[in-house]
Order: sequence, then C-alpha cells, then structure tokens
Amino acid sequence: MTLEVTTIHVPDRTTDRVLALETRRAQAVAGNGPRRRGQFSARERIDLLLDAGSFSETGLFVRARPAGDGARRPYGDGVVTGYGTVDSRPVCVFAQDSTVFGGSMGEAFGEKTVALMDLALKTGCPVIGLNDGGGARIQEGVTSLALYAELVRRNVQASGVIPQISVVLGPCAGGAAYSPAITDFTVMVDGASHMFVTGPDVIEAVTGERTSAEELGGARTSNSLNGNAHFLAADEVEALDTVRDLLSYLPANNLERPPQYAPAPVPVDVPLDDIVPDRLGQAYDMRDVLRAVVDGGELLEVQELFAPNIICALALVEGHPVGVVANQPLHAAGVLDIDASEKAARFVRFCDAFGIPLLTFADVPGYLSGVRQEQAGIIRRGAKLLYAYAEATVPKVTVVVRKAYGGGYAVMGSKHLGADLNFAWPTARIAVMGAEGAVGVLHRRELAAAADPEALRARLVASYESTYGTPYLAAERGYVDAVIAPSDTRAQICRALRALRGKRAPMPERRHGNIPL
Repeated sequence: MTLEVTTIHVPDRTTDRVLALETRRAQAVAGNGPRRRGQFSARERIDLLLDAGSFSETGLFVRARPAGDGARRPYGDGVVTGYGTVDSRPVCVFAQDSTVFGGSMGEAFGEKTVALMDLALKTGCPVIGLNDGGGARIQEGVTSLALYAELVRRNVQASGVIPQISVVLGPCAGGAAYSPAITDFTVMVDGASHMFVTGPDVIEAVTGERTSAEELGGARTSNSLNGNAHFLAADEVEALDTVRDLLSYLPANNLERPPQYAPAPVPVDVPLDDIVPDRLGQAYDMRDVLRAVVDGGELLEVQELFAPNIICALALVEGHPVGVVANQPLHAAGVLDIDASEKAARFVRFCDAFGIPLLTFADVPGYLSGVRQEQAGIIRRGAKLLYAYAEATVPKVTVVVRKAYGGGYAVMGSKHLGADLNFAWPTARIAVMGAEGAVGVLHRRELAAAADPEALRARLVASYESTYGTPYLAAERGYVDAVIAPSDTRAQICRALRALRGKRAPMPERRHGNIPL
C-alpha cells in the first residue's frame, strides 16, 4: 500500500521577525529632518569619534512619551547613546540629535542619557557627551527639568571617578549648559558652538540690550573671556580629534594608572642655559622651556586662550602623562590674578583626582594687586590655587626658573604646600619681593636723606640681590632640594618622577574639604 505524504507549509516566523526587526532598525537610524549646512548627524559624529565598527547603541527603540497632542514620536527621542572604543579603550558616548524636537531633552531622552551615565560609572570608563540641542523640552514641562537635574547629579557622582568630556557642536542653552560646566573638559567649534544660560532674544526683551549669540557665549567668548570652555576647534572633525588626543593622556577611571607609552625623544633643541634674559623685566616664552623638557616637545594646552599668564597642559615625560602648570612671562609677567588662579586650581585638582603627577615651573612676581582684583575677590579666589596644591597627593615636582616672590613663591608648588622635590635654576630669585621694591620699603628714610639717592639705591639693590635674590638661601634651609643647571632640567625631572612613582600620601578621613568656591 502506498502512503501519500501531504506537505504542510509553515511560515518561517523567525525570519519574518528578523525582517521586521531590520525594518524597525532602518526606521530608527534614518534621518529625521534637515541638518544645518556642513553639520554631521549624531551617528556620523559618533563614528568620527570612535574606532571604526566599535559602536554598540543602547536605547535604539526608545520613543518619546505620548503627549496627547498627536505629535510624531520618532525612535531615539533625540539622543543616540551607546558604548565603543577610542584607540581600543572603552568609552561611553551620547550624541544629541538636533533634527528631533531640536535636540531638546524630554523624559525618554533624559532617561537614556542617565542610564548611559550609570553604565559608565559601573564599568569605570570615560563618558563623552556631544551636545547640540535646545535645552529642556517645553512640551514635557517639569519632567524635562527633572531629568536635567538627574543628569547633573550623575555628573557630580562621576566627578573625580571617571573622566567626563563635553563637546558642544551647536547650541547648548539654559539648563543644558550646566552639565558641560560640571564635566572635566569642554570642547567648542569656532563659529558653530554657543553656550549660554539666556539667549540674546530673551536678554533684549528683558533688558533692551542687544547682543549676538557669538558675543554672548560663542566658542571664542567661552574659550577666551569667561573660561567656560577648554579647547577651541576649527570644525567638528578637529573637535572630535581633540577628544581623542585628550583621552590618550587620561586613565579610564580614578582606580587605574594613566596610560604608559614608549618614551619619545626631545626634538626641540633649546639652549636652556641661555634662555632666561639677563634683564629681570625682559620676557621669554615659557613654552620653549617646557618643550625642551617633555617627550617630543609636545604639549596639549588646556584653556590656552583663557588667562594666558599661566600655562596648564598635559604632556609625557618618559612615556608617562604629567600635568604641567607654569607661569607665562609673555603675559603680564606671569602674575597670578583671579582667572589664572581659578584656571590652574581646577587643572591641579583634575590631575590629582586621576593620579597624574604635577610638574610646576615658577616665574611669578606674586598675586596681582589693585582695586579691581581686590573687589572681585582675589583673596578668596586666589586661595583656590593654594588649596588645590596643598590638597593634591600625586607626585609634585617644582622648578623655580626665575622670579618666585611673595605669595607667588608659596602657591606655585612650594615645599610648604607639599611638593615632593623642588629644584631651582641659578637664575632663580626667591624672596618676599623684588629688590627694587624691597629697597624702597626697607631704606626709605636713607634714600630720602641721601645726597645721591640713585647711586645709593643702586648699591642697596645690588646688595639685596646678592643676599636675597638667589636660590641659595632657600637651598640652605632645604626649601629647594638642588640648584641645577638649566640644561640638566629634563634629566633631573625624569629621575624625580621615577623616584616618586610609588608615592603614598594618606589624608585624614573626612567627607570632603571646603575649598573657597
């Protein structure tokens, strides 16, 4: 007997569901609207930042909460979040999508971003935010404001634990501006980025004062005038390259050591023995000194355009990252004013938080005096740098190049604030004040009664210089560990940093200090 077999066709439901998944995924990653001319999309920006093919997206199918107004609810809710690698090192990243509700933060947007911050904290990797949005989403009211506060709380929890880098690639206004302000570094694009609390239209409506977005909080204003930003890029590609460069100096978190590289040669041939001018008031470029000391002569300057009288930079010495703080005689003789103090204090505290040794070069006439500085709080705000150096427990090495007068001597990495090893060049002048000022104070009556006051002044100045205007009195007391030839500076610094790699400096148990904010 022959049996007939009937074949029943069963639909391949798995295949159908995979096809449906791919359809949804295509919809989710499709563009949502026109972009500004020359602007990359959120995902294109992430691809430019991360290693090719390393990005894994989170929250792809998240949608805005229904608002009851019938508005379209595109996937993602205006922010792309996920994780990947930069130079094979893990990072978390979010990128606001200005084509969805203007990149404004709604409830779902905020929850995605907060979840990414939580992931970065749990895994101990840096988080990078690519900001391009209009602030809180008005349609969602207080919920949007609540999520901004949640994000800021995560920024604070992550501060000093994982590096946080903000890149402003368009508008960043209102409450949205405060999250980048709390992160460690902010990068802005010249002519494209704007960061302010209140826009020019609102300011004009309230005060009648007319201004432009660029003048109010553009990239140059934020980098040079108010110090809200740390790096100025010519375009988006350069901004994202800056982030990659910055990450190369930083550990993944506060429990890991900074990355280590093969030592590079020092190609900058600077005759350091002759770099300091004979005339005390004559300027020179401190960057020439620094480039002759660090690997490859390369410095990544932080806030280069803000408070240029002090240099803050990341560099390598024998392949190990260091944070460099140095007075810049080319600008205001390297004096410490309010802006310079706050700039350097924040940089010192960042380096200390992430285990990056501090290398200080001092050529400072002291704190800036004057009515404006006093009224603006030079005492309180200048004390931030004193606090930062005294609080720092990382290896600290200081070189006094020329002037180190008054409070400037104390604050610029002195032994008395906890520096580990201090060196001075023969050109160093460590004293309460310069010879001219000291003679004027100490010998005022003699000079007034002298038949030839100028000749007497010259003799007294020379005597003061030979006694107090040298590094040897400080060396006698152990405040300077060695007086060195300028040409030996790199070798001495390399030995010092090698000796200090195992440094331990326990601090008293406490909740936290109370820095004069």
